[in-house]
Amino acid sequence: MPKPAHVLIVDDNPDQLRLLVESLRAQAYRISVAFDGVQGYDRAVAQQPDIILLDVQMPKMDGFALCRQLKANPRTMRIPLIFLTAMSDLENRLTGLDEGGVDYIIKPFSPEEVAARLRIHLRLAGHEHAAAGYADAAVTHATREDKDATQVQAAKHYLAGHLADPPTLSELAELVGSSPKRLMRAFREVEDNTVFGFLRDERMRTAQRLLSETSLTIAAISQEVGFSSPANFSTAFLEHTGVSPSAYRASAENEDSQ
Repeated sequence: MPKPAHVLIVDDNPDQLRLLVESLRAQAYRISVAFDGVQGYDRAVAQQPDIILLDVQMPKMDGFALCRQLKANPRTMRIPLIFLTAMSDLENRLTGLDEGGVDYIIKPFSPEEVAARLRIHLRLAGHEHAAAGYADAAVTHATREDKDATQVQAAKHYLAGHLADPPTLSELAELVGSSPKRLMRAFREVEDNTVFGFLRDERMRTAQRLLSETSLTIAAISQEVGFSSPANFSTAFLEHTGVSPSAYRASAENEDSQ
């Protein structure tokens, strides 16, 4: 017989979920609970659940930051995440889905509806009802180095998607469940770079790709990668690559025509 599917619930008020937990246990699911985002991350890494239900508003690390960390860690990136929260406005729903959630359920909810959505997403992930595909995993404790690497990966992913409007260091640290001091140290240790240095390099890498692969104007590219003017962009690009944007594009076009 296959082992029951393992559901990790991350919520700082599990009493609100008592009926749901009882309903899922009655359907032969294996249930684990974490009470904040930090504990949720550690238990996800250690237990490798088949699916995770998580709240958004939680102490220590909110659900969006937890989602970013889980999606940045190779050990947890494929676990389906379902947000289960009272934050019902469109912006939060879109943020949850954009960050990697497979579903977004609003509190108050029907336990029957949650169970139905769990079955759907487990099936899509390769599981049959309440079982199929669960494999025992050795308990793995996330070391500080593991957490630092995961937070750096999550921060890099976020910055790469927000080159034109990057967050401040404090905002970025909160977005990935870290602190400014810890995130700066993690970037130095993991990337041998600073947060600002990575942002600068990523802007230049993206600019090079856009210059060689698209017909966007240099002015449009400068806006796309977050420069206040084409002149500032051209100066930074020249300093970084040794050639001007127009010369870089001309060289790329010559290579393509040969």
